[in-house]
Amino acid sequence: MLSAFERAFGQLRDPRIIRVLALSLVLSAALFVALWVGIGFLLTQTSLFEIGWLDTAIDLLGGLATALLTFLLFPAVASATVGFFLDSVAEAVEARHYPGLGPARRQALAEVLFTSAKFVGVFVLLNLAMLVFLPFAPIFPFVVYGVNGYLLGREYFELVAARRMEPGQVRAVRRAHRLTVLAAGVIMAGLFTLPVANLAAPVIGTAAMVHIFHGLAQRTRMASR
Repeated sequence: MLSAFERAFGQLRDPRIIRVLALSLVLSAALFVALWVGIGFLLTQTSLFEIGWLDTAIDLLGGLATALLTFLLFPAVASATVGFFLDSVAEAVEARHYPGLGPARRQALAEVLFTSAKFVGVFVLLNLAMLVFLPFAPIFPFVVYGVNGYLLGREYFELVAARRMEPGQVRAVRRAHRLTVLAAGVIMAGLFTLPVANLAAPVIGTAAMVHIFHGLAQRTRMASR
């Protein structure tokens, strides 16, 4: 698990990854600023939750509320762009570490867009719902990392695995190794909360998940013999 992320970080100097990373950094930074400004505007102009104490708490927190919501929702917004550079990152990782695999299955643009849109919608709704745990400070981080870890792990695994497997096979492998996928997602959730590192998190997460997928796929093949 950790070795997958170690190898992902180690390949950031790969020229093929650098090009994608530069695009990801610019895009992620723009999305982060847009999200910050948009959330700040909404918090000052509207009552988002229709829950008296929660809206009052957010009004009192002011800028802190904007920062909290931005960091909570940024992983979903940034990850929605993964589909646009997924193949470039995955191909670079496979060319270096898994030569001889042959061409990957090409996903239709509509398939990628539908998966990304569904993920963003679920992610945003669940993260807003998790704010009800905000008064319970000791458990709030565990709820956030647990839920976001599940969502990020599932999203990245399914996008990466769909390059090599049919949808039914992807779901079967993910379910068989749900704890591994969850652990990878929790690590990604951690990366997304680290300033600066969060801008590169989509690329790092994609590269690491390629390693995780191929490891799990190999274990699945060996177990089926």
